[in-house]
Amino acid sequence: MWIPVVGLPRRLRLSALAGAGRFCILGSEAATRKHLPARNHCGLSDSSPQLWPEPDFRNPPRKASKASLDFKRYVTDRRLAETLAQIYLGKPSRPPHLLLECNPGPGILTQALLEAGAKVVALESDKTFIPHLESLGKNLDGKLRVIHCDFFKLDPRSGGVIKPPAMSSRGLFKNLGIEAVPWTADIPLKVVGMFPSRGEKRALWKLAYDLYSCTSIYKFGRIEVNMFIGEKEFQKLMADPGNPDLYHVLSVIWQLACEIKVLHMELLDQLQQKLYLIQMIPRQNLFTKNLTPMNYNIFFHLLKHCFGRRSATVIDHLRSLTPLDARDILMQIGKQEDEKVVNMHPQDFKTLFETIERSKDCAYKWLYDETLEDR
Repeated sequence: MWIPVVGLPRRLRLSALAGAGRFCILGSEAATRKHLPARNHCGLSDSSPQLWPEPDFRNPPRKASKASLDFKRYVTDRRLAETLAQIYLGKPSRPPHLLLECNPGPGILTQALLEAGAKVVALESDKTFIPHLESLGKNLDGKLRVIHCDFFKLDPRSGGVIKPPAMSSRGLFKNLGIEAVPWTADIPLKVVGMFPSRGEKRALWKLAYDLYSCTSIYKFGRIEVNMFIGEKEFQKLMADPGNPDLYHVLSVIWQLACEIKVLHMELLDQLQQKLYLIQMIPRQNLFTKNLTPMNYNIFFHLLKHCFGRRSATVIDHLRSLTPLDARDILMQIGKQEDEKVVNMHPQDFKTLFETIERSKDCAYKWLYDETLEDR
C-alpha cells in the first residue's frame, strides 16, 4: 500500500488504511465511530479493492445523523489517479481547462492532476480533509485552490439560507473569476469527481434541471461533467428502446442533452461491481425555437407522463396531454397509432414535443397541471 499516512489527520489515516484498493468508500463521521468493527488492512492490493465497512443502522448505539449516512467514494490508488489525470487533461497540445474536483478527500487524484500541470479547484465538503489538501498546493503559484463546498449541494432547490458546505454557484464562480459564456461557445471548464454512492439518481435529476433551465453551473455555459457512476444507474442512463426494462425518463433527458462517452471502467470490489467514468458534454444544438429553458418543464412533464405508463401507446398519452389531434401529431412525426412509449427513441420524444409546440391549430397546446412540476 503506497498511501502516505504520516502527518495526515486521524480521519485521513483511517480512510487510507481502510481503502487500500483503487477506491475506498467512507461515510461522514464513519471513521470515528466506536461501534464500527476494526479492519485488518494486511494483504490488500490494487487488484482486490476493499471497501470501508458499512455500519449497522438497524440497531445503532445512537441516532445516525443525515451527514453520517452520506457515503462518498475516493480514489486511493496512485496509478489510477495518474490514468485519470491523463484522461481529464486530454492532448498536451490543447490548453488545459480549469478543473473543479468534487470531494477529492485524501487528495490522491488532486496531487496527480497538479503534477500533470492542471489548474485545480478542489471543492471539499468535509473540513477534515481541507488542511491536507491545502498543503498540496504549496509553492505551486496558485494552481490549487481549496474551498469548503459540496458540489452536489450547489444552489439547493429547497431555498432558504445557504449554509456550508452548500453554496451559491454565483458566489463560487465570482470568487474564482469565472464569467458566463454563450451556450454556443467552447467548454469553459470541467467538473470531475464521483456521484454520491447513495444519491446518484438524485444528483442526475438535480443536474438535469439545472442544465435544461440554464441555471446553477450551466448559467455559465456548457460545463463538461466527468463523473464515476455505478453500473445500475449507468445502464439506465445509456438505455434505449433496445433495453425497454432499463429505458426511462433520465435516459431520454440526458441522451438528448449531452454527448455521453465512457472514458474508463473500474471494478469496485471482488463481486465485480463496476464503476464507469462518463463524460457528459452539453450539446450546442440542445435548445431550439420550440425547446427552450423557458418551456423545458413541460417537456419533462410529457416524459414523466409517458413513462408513468410505459406499456401504453403514445396516442393514449397524447389524448391526456394535449387538446390537439393526436393522430395528426403522430402522422407528422412519422409514427403509427400503435407506437408504444418504450419504442420511442430520445430524438423521437424531442420531435414530438417540438411538433406540438409549433402547432397553430389551437390556442392552448397542453393540458398541463402545474402542480406536477418537479415531482
